[in-house]
Amino acid sequence: MEILHSTILGTGQPLLILHGFFGMSDNWKTLGKKFAENYEVHLIDQRNHGRSFHSDDFDYELAVEDLHRYINHYNLKTSHLLGHSMGGKVAMLYAVTYPEKVAKLIVADISPRAYEPHHQLILEALNAVNFSIHTTRKQVEDVLRMYIDNEGIIQFLLKNVYWKSKGQLAYRFNLQSLTENYDEIGAPLPPFTQFEGETLFLKGELSPYITEKDSALIAAHFPNSKIVTVKNSGHWLHAENPTQFYSEVDSFLK
Repeated sequence: MEILHSTILGTGQPLLILHGFFGMSDNWKTLGKKFAENYEVHLIDQRNHGRSFHSDDFDYELAVEDLHRYINHYNLKTSHLLGHSMGGKVAMLYAVTYPEKVAKLIVADISPRAYEPHHQLILEALNAVNFSIHTTRKQVEDVLRMYIDNEGIIQFLLKNVYWKSKGQLAYRFNLQSLTENYDEIGAPLPPFTQFEGETLFLKGELSPYITEKDSALIAAHFPNSKIVTVKNSGHWLHAENPTQFYSEVDSFLK
């Protein structure tokens, strides 16, 4: 089986960072460099994302096994684990499955509950791009704009567009698999699973992903956890308020 692609920075105790849906390790480069002043940071591309392998299959159990294979490949004894959104779901499931491998857990703007599908418009936009007709970045951007009116999301998605060969653009992610397996993205953490290690949940102040109602569920799965709000930020809290995000994670890990 293939090993997930990653960028490794710094030295010290390993800190593994998992991006969200449609994301990639590059989204975490700036914060990764900062964390690398104190830790050995692994910026990981998950299956069907970034430079990692493409597969027809995706669910959280598979993503956890990908991560476990990665951890064993690099012979990491215990690591800190940080996951955002989809990556947070992977990190949570990994922690309850292999608790002995996780030192501290940080979950960015996602709860253990099930989420209703809500990326349909983004998937529609991405699937509307035809790379045999849309041969410039500007043309791809114009198609996305017909569906999406959020500048931040458009720029975030465009980071995944690259020159596959001369004159031929493509997506880094496996759009077909992400579209076909989309229902898996909202899956909850299995009931009665628990991680007793220290856990930090970071919620975006303006994000609907973690609500008051989630507190009891979070405490049930993660009895040794706390929830901290990152000010003036939505779902992409690490990009919208990197200063507070960094200082919360840094002080929690110390």
